[in-house]
Amino acid sequence: MGNGKLNHKDNPFTKEMDRRTFLEGTTKIAGITLGLTLVNSLTSIPVSAASSSSVFHSQGNKPDLVFPVISDVHINSNSNRTLEKFATTLEQLNKVVPDQDAFVVVGDLTDYGYASEYDKFMSAYNVRKQPKAVSMFAIGNHDYWNGLSVADAQKLFLKKTGMESIYYHKIIKGYHFIILHTEDGRTEGTFSAAQIKWLGEQLRLANADDPKKPIFVFHHQPIKGTIYGSEWGFSQNRDLFYDTLKAYPQVISFSGHTHYPLDDPRIIHQKDFTSIGTSTGAYLWLDSGRIQGEVPEDAGILNQALIVEVYNNKVIIKRRDIHNDDWTGEPFEISYPANKHNFKYTEDRDKKPPFFTNDAMLSIVNEKTTAASLVIMFTQAKDNLLVHDYKVVAINVETKEIAKEFLAFSEFYKDPVPNPLTLQIDELKPNTMYEIEVHALDAYENISNNSLRVLGKTLDGVEKEVKIGLSKNVLNGIEDTVEVSVENARIPKSDWIGLYEINETPGSIASIWWMYTQVTDGICRFTYNPKNNINPGRYKEGSTYKLIYFYGSGYDSVASTTFTVGSK
Repeated sequence: MGNGKLNHKDNPFTKEMDRRTFLEGTTKIAGITLGLTLVNSLTSIPVSAASSSSVFHSQGNKPDLVFPVISDVHINSNSNRTLEKFATTLEQLNKVVPDQDAFVVVGDLTDYGYASEYDKFMSAYNVRKQPKAVSMFAIGNHDYWNGLSVADAQKLFLKKTGMESIYYHKIIKGYHFIILHTEDGRTEGTFSAAQIKWLGEQLRLANADDPKKPIFVFHHQPIKGTIYGSEWGFSQNRDLFYDTLKAYPQVISFSGHTHYPLDDPRIIHQKDFTSIGTSTGAYLWLDSGRIQGEVPEDAGILNQALIVEVYNNKVIIKRRDIHNDDWTGEPFEISYPANKHNFKYTEDRDKKPPFFTNDAMLSIVNEKTTAASLVIMFTQAKDNLLVHDYKVVAINVETKEIAKEFLAFSEFYKDPVPNPLTLQIDELKPNTMYEIEVHALDAYENISNNSLRVLGKTLDGVEKEVKIGLSKNVLNGIEDTVEVSVENARIPKSDWIGLYEINETPGSIASIWWMYTQVTDGICRFTYNPKNNINPGRYKEGSTYKLIYFYGSGYDSVASTTFTVGSK
């Protein structure tokens, strides 16, 4: 995944695509010279000729220490989806890393911390773990969500996983591993001053043992202001935690929690020490503010892992796409003895903007034009590391006013990365001409100096109203189901449907039930089944409830309807 130096899996094409192929299904507006702009060829994204074996499996000499790191497995008691992904992860890692010295999971082993979820996790793990690999698991915030007290949730974690303590320090083949724990179920995470003091003591011991060796530190939530996704990190005692690590440039700090993909170069961060994110084995999450949403379509496919190889003068960290059975990006390499002045994965390491080459193309997809929307299709830009976003601006040609402006992911997280990329521009006026301009942005917010432009006109008429239809408005008891159809639903961009009590306001209280929309021919159809309620205690006979259709991952309500639960 991603742009830059790619291996064979990153090739966006199974065959070459020429200009004619691109133009099929698109149109230029008659008589308008801006109908198609040429600025990068569809076949110009480079594909590395190096194979996985030559790039990733040959470092010249055998490492002193090898261990995988995974995170956010989220084993669920009601579904085997993540359990199957976890089993695949273990089997694939055994194939590509057949001689492991340790195996680390950085929190959220489970979805809710239930005993049955731990049992599923351990049953999959125990039959696939390598006998000599030392197991090290950290507790995450989801592992507290079982309704138990903090102390009892921790006792259950220890009992089920066999860990010796909630936080601990191990030495494996002469290398120090320090595992921390988030101290409660708060999403942001809690690391007390007492635990951080203990961390400082362990770091001093490890440094005294051998200051030239790396020290590995593991904690579920990231430190704010470090890696990609660290906006989801902890604030309480953040500076105390950071400053405790700051004295030791040899530290490599691994964190989970964010579900952000390994493909973004900011997943590793170096300033005073090294921080790195560990992605997820459950589902993708991304930064906010893009039209695809924080949890884009097909987010559940993501499954990634890190493989750490330790040599006497360097640490190599490889990024594995479990879901694609291949590597993604180049390995990170950290030299030892560590010197922060020689760090290369710094915040300011990339000043080169992305660019569209001279024969890139942008066009309107004619058959998808409506009275309120235009669909554009364009050649992806290029970058030395990663094209992360596109800034899209739609200007009303008549009034010269900006009608729509938004960011969209390059969809770098997909395999293969789509090229050309197709995006929908909504909330436009009917029978109106717009000029669409597209700029590319990389992961470090460098913006392309050139852009693509095209003119497009919406259809005449009125956009159809979104409506929710039910097979019945009165259900026969709390176990009865109802067929639901959302007509004129848009192509999903983290759109979802939630169920609430008639008087509750979304956002101020959790939904009773919810799901992401799946749309076919403008209609989202599904069966609402109360057995899937997240909060079943709030679903009762004699009460009226509302189903609400939301745009995006927030609470932008588009349509709603109500039904009553009668007596059985």
